[in-house]
Amino acid sequence: MKFYLHLAVWMIGWAFFVSGQNARAAGAVYVMSNKAPHNSVFVYDRGDDSSLTLEQEIATQGAGTGVTLDPLMSQGALAMSADGKLLFAVNPASGEVSAFTVTANRLTFASKAPSGGAFPVSVTVSGGLVYVLNQLGIANISGFRVTLDGVLRPIPLSTRNLAGGPLALPAQVSFTPDGTQLVVTEKGTNLIDTFLLLGNGRTDGPTVQKSSGRTPFGFAFSSSGALVVSEAENRLPLAGTVSSYTVASDSTLLPVSAAVPDNQTAACWIAITGDTAWVVNTGTAIISSYEVEANGALTLLNSAAASTGDATSPIDAAASNEGSFLYVLKSATGEIAAFSINGSSLSPLFTQGGLPLSIQGIVVR
Repeated sequence: MKFYLHLAVWMIGWAFFVSGQNARAAGAVYVMSNKAPHNSVFVYDRGDDSSLTLEQEIATQGAGTGVTLDPLMSQGALAMSADGKLLFAVNPASGEVSAFTVTANRLTFASKAPSGGAFPVSVTVSGGLVYVLNQLGIANISGFRVTLDGVLRPIPLSTRNLAGGPLALPAQVSFTPDGTQLVVTEKGTNLIDTFLLLGNGRTDGPTVQKSSGRTPFGFAFSSSGALVVSEAENRLPLAGTVSSYTVASDSTLLPVSAAVPDNQTAACWIAITGDTAWVVNTGTAIISSYEVEANGALTLLNSAAASTGDATSPIDAAASNEGSFLYVLKSATGEIAAFSINGSSLSPLFTQGGLPLSIQGIVVR
């Protein structure tokens, strides 16, 4: 009888321990510091209630710029593999990309490699392939193979110039959800480039599409695979727009909804949860929401779903895997703003401070 009593007590205790652990750390939030001269990644434990606890700051062993207020003008300075086991960061000032292995809510430095161009600002991963977007000089993308333990190996002859060349001023590179193509937005030329992935890890292209709106910036893919792109519209007051496309198998883009206004300024960053797209408007410090239909069609739901506060210059945004929370970087104040997601509405929760003003790039899991 005593044995069973002790067993019952132990099981109850273990249940409370596990419950406490889950409440403390349901996942993690990663933010790139972009500090000069030593770039780093901040790692936060993420609780079930969205709360954040700083766990680690780890060096990328490369250099950031130290510049403030949207220093890289990009989306995707950090990227995580689909299985959550590898994290990648760009080092813009030293022209490199770094890889980390992910264990629990900590990172371990694995490797770094030259980015294949000047001023890398965005990185994407699919399976064992990584591609980096270089913004300056002759803007290009360059590819790498990555091992399970995070060792990056450049793919020979994988560098491809963008259609806009030195005028491109690109913002983001990302694999399509099926991993067969790459998409790049060019802010400087109002173009969107698509590249077809070949069997050897190289790409063919680019296939060039004129953007439906001006200054195409960040983008994300809906659950049905539609490409949803934010458009800063040259930062004209209250002129931000969002467009959607179908990505065809031959790398052409088929417009679905063209330049749907959100009535805010500088629509730049975008994250999607369920059938809702969240668009960060830096100029007005407002987050707008759009409905994304199965065919990719967009409908503005709320021009001002939430605010990060006047003069906070919100930039990168990322949602938790389960779609319950949205985290937004406040570039002017060095903070993370947390919101709970309820369908198409946002509720402010808290602000996490203590980050440098040079921050750029966020990943949430």
